[in-house]
Amino acid sequence: MRERTRAVLAHKHFQRFIVGVILVNAATLGLETFPPVVERYGTLLTVVDHAALYIFAVELLAKIYVERARFVRDPWNIFDFLIVAIAFAPATGGLSVLRAMRVLRALRLLSVVPSLRRVVSALLRAMPGMSSIVVLLGLVLYVAAVMATKLYGSAAPDRFGSLPTSLFTLYQTMTGDDWGNIAREVMTRHPSAWIFFTIFILVCTFVILNLFMAVVVSAMDEESAEERAALQDGAMHSELILRELAELRKEVAELRRHSPVE
Repeated sequence: MRERTRAVLAHKHFQRFIVGVILVNAATLGLETFPPVVERYGTLLTVVDHAALYIFAVELLAKIYVERARFVRDPWNIFDFLIVAIAFAPATGGLSVLRAMRVLRALRLLSVVPSLRRVVSALLRAMPGMSSIVVLLGLVLYVAAVMATKLYGSAAPDRFGSLPTSLFTLYQTMTGDDWGNIAREVMTRHPSAWIFFTIFILVCTFVILNLFMAVVVSAMDEESAEERAALQDGAMHSELILRELAELRKEVAELRRHSPVE
């Protein structure tokens, strides 16, 4: 029974069914944000939402039944369990915020779709390298904010009047949001301010942020290389087994050929 359940859970049609349920459930949760739709189809949306939740719960119980103690060793299983558990938590009183968190069920696509799992695994693998870049980015922002506060605080107090304000303004500049107007406002009293903003944008936007992408791409390459290596090992193992079977058949054929006929 357990092996049959394991086969059903691993079957590609069942996996596609779960993906379809996740997508339909995500769509119904989105439709619940439109009052006219809720007024007309509220009951149907509730039924679909509850049906999807029960399907997820049954799938989760089946996984626990099949994997037993190994269930808690897989982080993706813990991820699915927490999402389903949040959906079953009471959504009244102080816990009413959990009702809005039902949309987290759409994140189950991350654990069901293999390509998405690879992307998330690569991001997690890249976290140590990204943490170093975050420290570097924070250091550059801090130094630039102190300089901007001292240089341009009197020219644009709303933008660079204090260190926290300068940090926020430079973060906005780094993202490219309205940085031209910020620079022009400062340049009315400091015409050479364009040098500061140009250097800051080049360092933060075109260098440090590109380092983030480089680290993530490198981690994804490592993830793909490990998968290819695992596939090659599996293929080599299968080839070895087939070769041994072929040799065993030859030996059996030789024994039959030389055995005395009764």
